[in-house]
Amino acid sequence: MNPPVAMTIAGSDSGGGAGIQADLKTFAALGVFGTSAITALTAQNTATVAGVHTAPPEFVTAQITTVLDDLPVAAVKTGMLATAPILKAVASLAAEGRLPNLVVDPVMVSSSGDRLLDLNAERAYMELLLPHALVVTPNLREAEVLLGRDIRTLDEQRTAAEELAVLGPKVIVVKGGHEVSDTPGEAVDIVVADGQVTELRAPRVPTANNHGSGCSFSAAVAAGLAKGLSTLDAVRAAKEFVHRAITGGATWTLGKGHGPLDHFGWA
Repeated sequence: MNPPVAMTIAGSDSGGGAGIQADLKTFAALGVFGTSAITALTAQNTATVAGVHTAPPEFVTAQITTVLDDLPVAAVKTGMLATAPILKAVASLAAEGRLPNLVVDPVMVSSSGDRLLDLNAERAYMELLLPHALVVTPNLREAEVLLGRDIRTLDEQRTAAEELAVLGPKVIVVKGGHEVSDTPGEAVDIVVADGQVTELRAPRVPTANNHGSGCSFSAAVAAGLAKGLSTLDAVRAAKEFVHRAITGGATWTLGKGHGPLDHFGWA
């Protein structure tokens, strides 16, 4: 019996903690065969992004369509799209209905604060890609960029999710992580689906090892969708997976900055 197949369209992290590497680890950990289209190479470690080398948009398209022409991809996630031309190329395929169960992680900044997106691409996310997504998974900083304002409280996080839902995606997940001031001891994600607001809560893990947590979350959602889970069940399962992975790697000392997650339960 064949495994389900998913695709990640994202950048490569030379440090192995985020991007394509985190996505493929997540797919494998969850029993999904992973395929990929690489949008950019990064010179990156746990502490910084030293350089980014982007792929031509035509070659990104070629990677995607070549896989789709051969393998039964059941879900697709996007991560770092890097430039407006690449984003537009991916959005064009989404508009044609070629990217099933599309999960969009609007990667704009790394956990160390480095920008991973061309400034010209931010509006393109709003206008071209988000309307074709099944699930969109911004963290607070990405939601702030998309909406052009600060988000500091749980009420503001909820309002942000509701506003982003108006853009067209079926489900919005605004991830709170450790940054919302009025949720001590908890990491709260706000989910808006079919007009209904749900809060997903988990205990905060006291660690700096969260590099790739957003990539892993969106990849886990795509993996759940590829396996036939409902959208909300896929989101809930992804929350649980990332919490376990952060907990497992919490005491690791790999690198000098934000360390990686324990995707495979080694701990």
